[in-house]
Amino acid sequence: MERLQKILAQAGIASRRKCEEIIAAGRVTVNDEIVTELGTKVDPTTDEITVDGKPIRKEENVYLLFHKPKGVISSVKDPEGRKVVTDFLKDVKQRVFPVGRLDYDTEGLLLLTNDGEFANLLTHPKHEIPKTYFATVKGVPHGDLLEKLRNGVKLDDGITAPAEVEYHDVDPEKNISVISVTIHEGRNRQVRRMFEAIHTPVEKLRRVQFGFLTLHGVSRGKFRHLSKEEVKELKDLALRSHKVHKEI
Repeated sequence: MERLQKILAQAGIASRRKCEEIIAAGRVTVNDEIVTELGTKVDPTTDEITVDGKPIRKEENVYLLFHKPKGVISSVKDPEGRKVVTDFLKDVKQRVFPVGRLDYDTEGLLLLTNDGEFANLLTHPKHEIPKTYFATVKGVPHGDLLEKLRNGVKLDDGITAPAEVEYHDVDPEKNISVISVTIHEGRNRQVRRMFEAIHTPVEKLRRVQFGFLTLHGVSRGKFRHLSKEEVKELKDLALRSHKVHKEI
């Protein structure tokens, strides 16, 4: 017997937290009865479980690294009819969803999977997996401003955790700079809001690294499968990060 939300996540319905929302909304039945109580335990080998009237089935787990273009929604569907990340995954038979998200105007490395437990592990705030971005801004921000980002800046949802911030490239002719920013949080539009807090709006933003993964060999709009070793290393990284955080 296992918790219903865990079974749904393992079946690739969504992340575990999203599955909890689906249960609470009354969209799940067990043996023809609607279940809304979180923590309900079921036996996936004998109980008939449906979501929105469709029986769940266990799919082979798949893990993808996608190079998201700008102007694409980090979702599986969009009511406004805009392009979504799964539009680029026509050859993937399994139903996958993004691990976290990148803003519409942000491009770069995005993971997708049908393994809800894996997605929950990587996105849970306590695990603090590092994510690196290249932010293109006008001019050359003074070092004191970057120091503020390193120490943490006040946003409307609280002060940011310390970040790693360095100049990546400076183009005097175009009067632009590319700043490398590594954060361990996952707040909505966090990097853009951090630069807004020091009055240096971001013109272009690209996520170039997630943990140890990079975009090497994956062109814009393309994807590759993660190896079993990479999946295991990501899980280990998340657990190690949580352990270090507890010790600190």
